[in-house]
Amino acid sequence: MNKLRRKQIEEISGKIDDLKEQIQSLEDEEQESYDNMPESLQDSERGEQMSDNIDTMDDIVTDMDNISDSLNQLLE
Repeated sequence: MNKLRRKQIEEISGKIDDLKEQIQSLEDEEQESYDNMPESLQDSERGEQMSDNIDTMDDIVTDMDNISDSLNQLLE
């Protein structure tokens, strides 16, 4: 792989890492909000939706980790 493509992959990987951090931060905020809700609201439709959102963001972060790892393998 030439230097230009290698540099482009490094930049993409960095952007993915930045986005991953942003999503992780949102996930943490949503988790904190959920944890601070009364248990009766956690069991409500709104609470279940928040829990689903937290799970989905966690899955996205994991997927982004896998993409970042794959890009880094290209650079080896």
